[in-house]
Amino acid sequence: MSDVVEKTLTALPSLLSLDPQPGSAKLSSTSKLGNLIRAITELTSKHEEEKLIQCELVSLKEQISSPNTSMRQMKELMVRAIYCEMLGYEASFSYIHAIKLAQQGTVLEKRVGYLAVSLFLNESHELLLLLVNTVLKDLQSTNLIEVCMALTVVSQIFPKDMIPAILPLVEEKLNHPKEIIRRKAVLALYKFYLIAPNQVQHIHNKFRKALCDRDPGVMTASLHIYLQMIQENPEGYKDLTASFVTILKQVVGGKLPMDFNYHSVPAPWLQIQLLRILSLLGKNDQSTSETMYEVLDESIRRAEMNHNITYAILYECVKCIYTIHPKSELLEKAAKCIGNFVMSPKINLKYLGLKALTYVVQQDPKLALQHQMTIIECLDHPDLIIKRETLELLFRITNGQNVTVIVEKMLEFLRMSKDDYTTIDLVGKVAELAEKYAPDNEWFIETMNTVFSVGGDMMQPDIPNSFLKLLSEGFDSVEEDRKLRLFAVDSYVSLLQGEPGKLPQCFLQVISWVDSSLSFLDGFVSEALAAGAAPYKPPHQRQEELAQAKALSLEPYGLSLPINMSSCSNADRQSPTLLSISSGLSGDSTDVLHRGGSTTLKLDGVKRLWGREGYLVPRENVDEAAQIEVPSPLQSPSRQGVADSSHTQASTPTQAPEPEQEKKQLASSLFVGLSSQSSLCLMGKSEPTPQRFRRKAKGHSSSLGAIVQISNSLVSHPTDVDSLLCNNQLGSNITSEQTSELPEGLTNANGTCDGEAKLNDRDTKVQKLSHTGKDGFAAAAPIPYEDPNRNEVFSISSHLPAELSGLSCSEITPLCSNQNLDLSACHVQKDDSVVQVVFITNFSDTSVQQMLLDIHSDQLEVSCASDSRLKDVRSHSVAVCQYFLSVKRPSAHVETVGMVSYQLTDGMRQEVQFSYKLPLTSFIRPLTVSTEEYGTMWLTFSNDTKQNLTLVSDAQEPLAATLNVLKKKLQLHIVEIIDMEGIVACQLLQDQPCLMHCRVHAGKLAVWLRSPVPDLPDCLIYHCQRALQEH
Repeated sequence: MSDVVEKTLTALPSLLSLDPQPGSAKLSSTSKLGNLIRAITELTSKHEEEKLIQCELVSLKEQISSPNTSMRQMKELMVRAIYCEMLGYEASFSYIHAIKLAQQGTVLEKRVGYLAVSLFLNESHELLLLLVNTVLKDLQSTNLIEVCMALTVVSQIFPKDMIPAILPLVEEKLNHPKEIIRRKAVLALYKFYLIAPNQVQHIHNKFRKALCDRDPGVMTASLHIYLQMIQENPEGYKDLTASFVTILKQVVGGKLPMDFNYHSVPAPWLQIQLLRILSLLGKNDQSTSETMYEVLDESIRRAEMNHNITYAILYECVKCIYTIHPKSELLEKAAKCIGNFVMSPKINLKYLGLKALTYVVQQDPKLALQHQMTIIECLDHPDLIIKRETLELLFRITNGQNVTVIVEKMLEFLRMSKDDYTTIDLVGKVAELAEKYAPDNEWFIETMNTVFSVGGDMMQPDIPNSFLKLLSEGFDSVEEDRKLRLFAVDSYVSLLQGEPGKLPQCFLQVISWVDSSLSFLDGFVSEALAAGAAPYKPPHQRQEELAQAKALSLEPYGLSLPINMSSCSNADRQSPTLLSISSGLSGDSTDVLHRGGSTTLKLDGVKRLWGREGYLVPRENVDEAAQIEVPSPLQSPSRQGVADSSHTQASTPTQAPEPEQEKKQLASSLFVGLSSQSSLCLMGKSEPTPQRFRRKAKGHSSSLGAIVQISNSLVSHPTDVDSLLCNNQLGSNITSEQTSELPEGLTNANGTCDGEAKLNDRDTKVQKLSHTGKDGFAAAAPIPYEDPNRNEVFSISSHLPAELSGLSCSEITPLCSNQNLDLSACHVQKDDSVVQVVFITNFSDTSVQQMLLDIHSDQLEVSCASDSRLKDVRSHSVAVCQYFLSVKRPSAHVETVGMVSYQLTDGMRQEVQFSYKLPLTSFIRPLTVSTEEYGTMWLTFSNDTKQNLTLVSDAQEPLAATLNVLKKKLQLHIVEIIDMEGIVACQLLQDQPCLMHCRVHAGKLAVWLRSPVPDLPDCLIYHCQRALQEH
């Protein structure tokens, strides 16, 4: 490796040579680059920099486009273009020339070209395809530097679709005699694994060979791939634990060359990587963990040096020890390391100790008790990062006994914080703690009010959604529901009576949702109108008035036109801030006269900003806005009285307690409940005590149904509650009202999947479209005509064709109707096709003649059965039409659209339109293949998707039970189940296969689908989710 590095370093000076090439009339670009850099550093404004860079770019474009520019000069111009791009100025004109330089130049020129391409382009850039042939040629070169450059650019940027073209060449480089080539080949394969893991599955054995490579650099590079693969599937690499332990022993023992040492620490980054891998392999596995104890002990012992890199190794050792199966001796040493970090006066080490303590406290909560005074001191630390990490630690140890104190500390930090990320993060944590551990209703509402006030419109939308869902679902107790909502409304009225203009828009939307009719504002509105406020007017009316008010009004300010309040209703109120210019001061005429008819300019309440000397400097501090303290959560009347009395008592001159005593009192409040493990309630752990706010069971959900995310506009009508919160459903329970709308006797007797029989109303309900008469005018959605003769209707199902009886059939769905016809439909699943059956019932007393039925679809191929064409339908009879369906473009649900035109006996022709929706699962059939055939097909499919699904956990074998549910509901074929993995196959009619690989991981079913058909894996994963949710 040293000879290649030496040659590269020897060649670098010529890359940036200050001497121009002999015979060249132009100056070297490096000298120009130096002049450019010096000129930029001497500038005093951004505007001057932009002007200078634009002139430089114009000059570069002219020289690069010149046909007389040599490759050497092009190399030097590229260096200047790279510098301009680094400053943030686009030099897109040089992109194609960078590729040409990488293709045609010498070794040094190719190096600059590759460097420019890697900096200029991204993986999805269209020009990157022009580099593929160059990479292929350089990978086959005998020049080591060219091979290295090609592998370097491949490991940085390369189009995903072109990986198969160069993969064999990269695989060959794993056996190259030069270690630098092997190392770069491993890094290139690591890049391939990140962007297209299915492309490198067949070479996992070669990764193992790289792990055992004689060069430590190649072995280190292979650890990147193994860390990624072990994170996804630790069970599949347990057999390599001994190898990783052996490597770590050799590294810790100093067996690697001195080149890998950093400040006398042997290969520290390699140690960190190995410790992370061991923590994944030893988690919840005692036998595997026992093989690591010795090397972990040795790593802690040898890392006790006063240097930052050793602290990083100790931190990873502590995390690994607390992740694997515990051993008392190692736990004691890890706790000692954490104590040394936390007690250190250095801010970096203190932060590292808090970070480790936050990670460890979930396994050993008593460890926080040993450092409680230090944690208290960190709450008042001047460094905001230390404060934030301390609050994260307190968040981890929160329980029902200390929640009020910890939440108050978080809110105090929020009031001072100006960082958006910190605000969003802490607001979410406070909301989670309030919902989980709230001691009573009043405290919960008060805390959430503060959360909405402080968080403003920056908070995540799931916070108000969850809050509103809790208010809507309530408790199992009706009385508790009433008290919670009553206190919420009272607190909102108090807020609105204060300064509602300072409330965030999100908070106002929450307040509006609680009482969508805004009835609690009636008193407030009446008082405002009586005081002279303008009535509300709809937005369109305000826009019209504003448009008419563009002309100047020459009326005196004091002589405003009175508004007759008796003629204004609550529905016509207008916001005072949107008054037109000509409207003047709104109010009652008697009130105007009472105030006096003075024509002088009224300046009451206007702040004086200008004086005789000019602009008056405000007396208030400039940072007043930043120092305004957000009021603490609203207090209930009873609490407010107590607070007032306590404030009065506190104002009396009493001796303040000692600071040390205050810290001890705070520690006793913060760390209460941690002394005994039985009473501990940690975030992320199962709680021994029931949650404060327990939502109702799904069977008792309110008629609200699915609450949806807050939109950007307030509600103005009670029926608009559902549109107030949209796009993010918080509940998907079907209400009793919805189920009662289903026709009686319509059950899923056909044996198809439940998801198909339980489609939402929008999937299968009647869609009544326009009805066109003879005159050509379309009537809008006519109300179905109710004919008394329809009580004599025969059963539609009895008219199902005989050849389709006994097959899997959906329920018969009404499509549309008018005074003459009723249209219904169903679909029948055959082994090789899906048939849509349309029933046309003539209820009239006359025959329907010259009937034409046309069905088409953008997603399906529709063909009519030869014997299904009809012309006439006699009175009081049913005609049946059959259409064969096949999928053109997969979608979660597909739809057919049709039109029936017919002629009555009086010669008038009418048309009726309809649509019919059916799920994609109707077209799914089992695909019977062997395991070997499955493996061959898997490698050839390119469209894939991954998703974690819910396991059927109430069975002895969750994987088998879950796959059987999917098999029953979606008609899948289970190829094989081995231990914690299973493979499943199915096909979409006609002959469009889809393969599924399932693995149990972390209590979830990790599913990986592949198919040659685009969009099919995504559609199938959607129906898998639906099927498991409905199970």
